[in-house]
Amino acid sequence: MSKSLNPERLYNFNIQKFIVSALAEDVGDGDHTSLACIPNAAKGKAHLLVKENGILAGVDLALEIFKTVDKSLKVKVFIKDGSKIKVGDIILTVDGKSQSILLAERLVLNCMQRMSGIASKTSRLVQLCKGTKAKVIDTRKTSPNLRGLEKWAVVIGGGANHRIGLYDMILIKDNHIDYAGGIKQAIDASKKYLKSKNKKLSIEVEARNLNEVKEILSIGGIHRIMLDNFSIADIKKAVKLINGKYETEASGGITEKNIASYAQCGVDFISVGALTHHIKSLDLSLKAI
Repeated sequence: MSKSLNPERLYNFNIQKFIVSALAEDVGDGDHTSLACIPNAAKGKAHLLVKENGILAGVDLALEIFKTVDKSLKVKVFIKDGSKIKVGDIILTVDGKSQSILLAERLVLNCMQRMSGIASKTSRLVQLCKGTKAKVIDTRKTSPNLRGLEKWAVVIGGGANHRIGLYDMILIKDNHIDYAGGIKQAIDASKKYLKSKNKKLSIEVEARNLNEVKEILSIGGIHRIMLDNFSIADIKKAVKLINGKYETEASGGITEKNIASYAQCGVDFISVGALTHHIKSLDLSLKAI
């Protein structure tokens, strides 16, 4: 596992538990096709082939999957996570028991294709923001029980993570404001709660318009203001109003076509839910050689 990023610590994500559960879902009481067709002692070799250009992610996870399936499998890695890949590249080779290679194949591909799709999308958006201070970040719009993998892939692609879950930040959104009775009530209650629980969490507040930005500024005592579904013109006005007092985050309706314009407004962060919930997997293939 890469020492530069520990998904188990960062994302409360148990990799081994995930692999065991995913294999159990797929294998059930046995891979009967391989058991029927291939002698138990048969040995084989395969390579992981790139069939679409992009950014590679999931190699470290693949190594853990192969190890879990069969510790005797020998894997040789040629391309590391975060690298640019092109059609025809060989990412790795795996050598050993044929039945074991086939058992691991689909889980390795499913994870690496999705993670590489996320990393590739993230990388494109990060490049579009180049030359500005805006950091591209993800959201909680992740696949249930796969958040660790998906947020891991965002970082591999050059992006950054927003909060990991409900537990590591106070994020007061429109529904919280409405249920609390207003922005002031929600902020005051959040501060009181954190003090009573002796917790030190950042407070971010969503603003739906410039008037709400002004109201948040008048209350103060928070860390970041989310500018949700603002036009480019209003983002510029909001950034000027906030004037560096708090971090700023643009969110809502941001795509490859308009992200550069939002980044040029001077916001600190741009959150894009589509990084994890609207992704085309990258085409990879594991082939016997």
